[in-house]
Amino acid sequence: MDVSSLALHGLSWISLICLILAAAGCVYGLAAAYFAGCYAARVAPTLPPEATRPSVTVLKPLCGLEPNLHANLEGVLHQDYAGPVQVVFGVQKANDPAIAVVEDLRQAYPDARIDLVIDGRQHGSNRKVSNLINMAEAIAHDVVVLADSDMVVGRDYLERLVAELSQPGVSGVTCLYHGVPAHRGLYDQLSTLAIDTQFLPNVVMGLSLGLAKPCFGSTVAFTRASLEAVGGFRAFRNDLADDYAIGAALRGLGGRVTIPSFTIGHTSVDTEFSGLWRHELRWNRTIRTVDPAGYAGSIVTHAFPLALVAALLPGAGTGTLAVAAFALASRILLCRQLERAFRLAPHPYGLLPIRDILSFLNFSWAFMSGSVTWKGHDYHVVADGTLIPDADLGRDAGAPLR
Repeated sequence: MDVSSLALHGLSWISLICLILAAAGCVYGLAAAYFAGCYAARVAPTLPPEATRPSVTVLKPLCGLEPNLHANLEGVLHQDYAGPVQVVFGVQKANDPAIAVVEDLRQAYPDARIDLVIDGRQHGSNRKVSNLINMAEAIAHDVVVLADSDMVVGRDYLERLVAELSQPGVSGVTCLYHGVPAHRGLYDQLSTLAIDTQFLPNVVMGLSLGLAKPCFGSTVAFTRASLEAVGGFRAFRNDLADDYAIGAALRGLGGRVTIPSFTIGHTSVDTEFSGLWRHELRWNRTIRTVDPAGYAGSIVTHAFPLALVAALLPGAGTGTLAVAAFALASRILLCRQLERAFRLAPHPYGLLPIRDILSFLNFSWAFMSGSVTWKGHDYHVVADGTLIPDADLGRDAGAPLR
């Protein structure tokens, strides 16, 4: 057999493997649709109306003027919660434009306890965690809720979190989230589709099968005593996946981190392709760092692109396009089920083929290096998940950052 025949034979085998993976991905998509319905239908714990609510401190680290920032931050002040609530906002620059938003909220809600921490001290390579270390000195209450600045929450947000945290054996609570396009342009809608039709069902599948123990920056709720027991935020100052590390530390106290059956919103702000690509590449490389085997196995979630690859390679049978069509149909069915289960807004189904191809390319590229861009800063991620600023790569990568 000559070289060209060997090459054709090899490509035929690759086509077959892609087709098998695509077929498995179709089954996965249908299973994810089923488990999403089951997960969303779970009965959530509630607190008795007469029970005294614990005091809560909400931590909101800020960096810059994000789209919809005022409305997103205002949501945590609009809470139907009977206990005392303190909201701590933190920035690292005295000229950060987010400060003006906080001052507006202070004027609009004079009766609310709103604290602002402006502190430029850097304690590690993770700038968000450095901000949290500085903010932690202002925590006044027993329950701490850490949430990213781009989250959209309902009026029952704190009530539901505290109800979950009050359950026996629970040391932390985190939240699933769905996408909310800030501009309803092409790229923020593509970002929303990635969250709603890939991240959300994958997490629900992992939880339903007992294969995942995630923790998300969307929300992490715990007690102040638990925070002190895990060493405070300083213990996570160099971690890329700081939310995942916090969840693991909370479970290390002997309790579990629960995930309620509702979702909160994540504002999708991308307005150009480069920002969307970098944002998703950071997500993918974070997941790859935290769970490399699981990340590699998630290739089956890319059924439609895999079927297209199989169809384009030599030796593809007539059934490959049928598998591609079925893969796309299963994606639409999954999308509709997620909308019903979690009460999400309808999605632009016509963008699903573009979304799936883009996701597959980003998934593949994430294997190529460990570089990420975060809040305008470039980092390299080493094998244990530690962030090393690119500016520090010339010195000892193992040296701690202060």
